[in-house]
Amino acid sequence: MSGGEPRHGTIVDTRPTGGRGALSSSAVQYDEDERYYGFDYRQIVTEGFRTIRPGERVRFHISAESPDRAEYYR
Repeated sequence: MSGGEPRHGTIVDTRPTGGRGALSSSAVQYDEDERYYGFDYRQIVTEGFRTIRPGERVRFHISAESPDRAEYYR
């Protein structure tokens, strides 16, 4: 469950955390207040492969359960 209106930000970091890159941990920086929010590939909502790149602009929600986590979608 996500909280609030969608926010806009920029992907600032992405790195594999599982074996053979199966999982990844990423961070998005919110444009308005420059705070960072973490997320993993399971929060990416898109058709096809769930991929992101540093510098990519995204829309996301802040997680209602964990306010330091983003729920990302394109």
